[in-house]
Order: sequence, then C-alpha cells, then structure tokens
Amino acid sequence: MQHFSRESPVATALLAAVLPLAALFLGCGQTRDPALAQRQQLGLQIDVLTWHNDNALTGLNPNEALLSPTNVNATDFGQLFSYALDGYAYAQPLYMSGLEIPGQGTRNVVFVATQHDSVYAFDANGSAPGILWQRSFIEPAAGITTVPTADVISRDIVPEIGITGTPVIDGSTGVIYLVAKTKEMVDGVAHYIQRLHALDVVTGLDVLPPTVLGNTTFVSGIYTNETPILVCGRGDGSEASEKCPDGRVVKFNAMRQLNRSALTLSGDRIYIAWASHGDNRPYHGWITAFNKSSLALEALYNTTPNGRWGGVWQSGAGVAVDSEANLYFSTGNGTFSRTPADPCQFTLPPCDPAYGDSVVKLSSDATLVDHFTPYNQAALESVDQDLGSGGTMLLPDQPGEHPHLMVETGKQVEFISSTGMTWAGTGAAVLYVMTWSRSSTTASPEYTALLRSLTIESITRARVM
Repeated sequence: MQHFSRESPVATALLAAVLPLAALFLGCGQTRDPALAQRQQLGLQIDVLTWHNDNALTGLNPNEALLSPTNVNATDFGQLFSYALDGYAYAQPLYMSGLEIPGQGTRNVVFVATQHDSVYAFDANGSAPGILWQRSFIEPAAGITTVPTADVISRDIVPEIGITGTPVIDGSTGVIYLVAKTKEMVDGVAHYIQRLHALDVVTGLDVLPPTVLGNTTFVSGIYTNETPILVCGRGDGSEASEKCPDGRVVKFNAMRQLNRSALTLSGDRIYIAWASHGDNRPYHGWITAFNKSSLALEALYNTTPNGRWGGVWQSGAGVAVDSEANLYFSTGNGTFSRTPADPCQFTLPPCDPAYGDSVVKLSSDATLVDHFTPYNQAALESVDQDLGSGGTMLLPDQPGEHPHLMVETGKQVEFISSTGMTWAGTGAAVLYVMTWSRSSTTASPEYTALLRSLTIESITRARVM
C-alpha cells in the first residue's frame, strides 16, 4: 500500500491548489529573458502529452533549446504567474503549443485535472482570460459529486477523490483521455462510478461518449459491481459465476479501486492501471487496454486473480512501453505465486498466478511475458514494504553487456535487464541495488542525459506502509 505524505515538496505544491505553471514546463510561459521570449514566439516549444514526457517514463527532453544552466537561475527563472484550482491536483499538468481555441486565437495551453473532477485548459503565457475552458464531471444538484474521503476509509487523498491519474493526450488527433471517479445517488443508493472520457483539447467537449469502467454499490455489506472489467478467479472479492471454470469471477470494484497511475497511449490503445485506497479490500492490480477511437475494452490483466492486492501504485507513473510495444509496471504488496505448489501467504491455496511485489512485463495484448520478483518477497509482503511504490523507467540503450535496462524504485532501487528478468532474485537480472539509508520512497526516477545519471524525485519523509 502506498501512502501519500503531505510533507513531500511535491504534495505540498499540489495541495496549495495554486499552480506555478511557468516553472513547470519546458519552453512554455513568459520569461524575463527577451531572447527566450523571441524563441518561444517562433514555436520552439516541446509538447508534454504524457506523464514524464515519453512512454519510457524518463522525464527527458533530449531537444531542450530554451533552458540552460545560464538562464536557470534566481534572477531569470522562477514563478511568473499562477491560476487557482477548484481542488487538489495529483495529476501532472500537460502542455500543447499553438492550439487554435475558438474565439481565443492561437494559444499555448496547459491542461490540469483536479480531485474536484474538473479539467482546466489554461493559457500557458498568462494572457487573458487565463482559463480557456473548464470541464466538470459533477452536478451536485443532481446528486453527482466527487467521492468523499470517508467513503473509501482512507486519508491518503483528502478531502475528496475525483481525477487522480494523469491524463494522456493524443497529439495526432487533439484528444485528451482521463478517468473520473464520482459518487452518484440513485433512489437513495450511492453508486461509485468510474468513467473513461475523451475530450477535444480545444473545446473540452466529448469526442466520444464516455465509457463506464465500473458502477459499484455497497448495500448491507454486499458489493454489486456492474463492469466490463472482470476475470475468472477465486481471489479476494470474487463472486459466483457459471461462466468461469472454477465457478468464481473477480470483478472491478469501482468503489475500492484507485486509478493512481497515469494513463498511457501506445499505438491505438489507452492503457489504464489501478490499485486501491489504502489496503481496504477487496482490490487487485488491474491493467486494461481501451481502443482510443471507440473506447472499447480490448484487453485486460489482473495481477492476483486467485489471491489478493498487488496494486499498481507507482507514485503516479504510467505503464512504461518499449520499442516493441511491451508493457512494464510494478506492483505493491500482495500475493505472489507462480504454480499450484507455491505457498500462499495470507490467502488459501492454490493462489497462482499472482504477482505481488513484482516488476511485470506484458505484451501489448496484456499477456504475461516475463516478471521479476525479489528473493525476499514474502518478507516484503509481511511488513507491507512495497516493491512497486515508485514507477518503472526504461533507460535509453546503454553501452556494454546489458544495453536494455530498467530502474524500479521501492524500498530499494534495482537496475534490472529488461530482456532478462529473473524470479526470486537469483541475481542474474539485478545489476545494482541501492538501499535507502532512511525511509522508503514514494517517488519515480528520471533520466538526465547530460550527466547520464538518475535522480529520484522528492526523496523525503514520504513512507511506504
């Protein structure tokens, strides 16, 4: 289970509900340097369409033309303006340059999603009117609100849950995709609903009808889940089904599952991952693939269909994608079992297949290709020390014996060969392990090409519990 710390600099900035936009984006916004302003007007902006800039999740802009050690200093670089939001922003803001906004002309635009179930399009240069459009997915007068923190029995996100995961933008079509969570009262019964939305970046209007990912009620201690996201299995929260060989099915629980991870666009598919609110059961790790043109569900993967937990937290990171369209992600504490003979910790046997506390590699169709699980997984599971507290980053190809590397951040930082994962840490795939001297981290790595180095965002008193 991943806890979010208010003491982290990132959390503090987000909880302030005021966004210092100019300091967050490469090549957007006003500047005190006239030369930089002129280059910006020439269109030398780099669009930020996904979490950490690319599908390898490096956070790298290899074509940076505006910022340098010379102009990034206390005199010429800093906050220029801010915009107020209607709720906290846990999602990373995104950016597109040169958009033709109806009635507003050509604008550089920053997109921000909030826990109040709003999406904003702001002028990135601070020009009037500031807010170019705002889209809300709640209607309190009709009984449609965000989800109160108390309803999910966890204070990881306060005081409400709306849009948590970072949206993704298809730059070729001008569509922004996001997941919104709402509480909707129908005949006195609370329905917890998650929807996938596709909006026009220039208007904020629906490009496609939203897809209902899940509609869950909880009445008299019984969950009712209406959802297309389901898998045969005996895992936590499963229910009877005549369509499954073992007579049990695990369904997506829209009340308990949290889309903390960023959405990822790869090819014609939108990939979405889920964990939970705290470790409040029942929940599982889910990876789903939706067609970007129809929002139809095309593939899915459950990390623990015959076990429990194994959520995809990753400190907000999305699913990483390699050059062959394979998917990479990490899981938090939960059941690990590969065969019927494997022991089942905290759940009844047999519990395979289950991949808690693991780095998992899937094909583009969400089929298991490979995995890495540390030798001490059972110990990590027993004390809630997630391997997957941070995201999985794929490094640019490196010289030497192991050119294809990934980095995972959790209680430890492990360099793993992406083409040679190994089970239970025999050591063949782990090239380097760095153990934190203080607490665990709930942050993801980024890659700095100039120094060929790695930095970990916000290594603070944030904890993994």
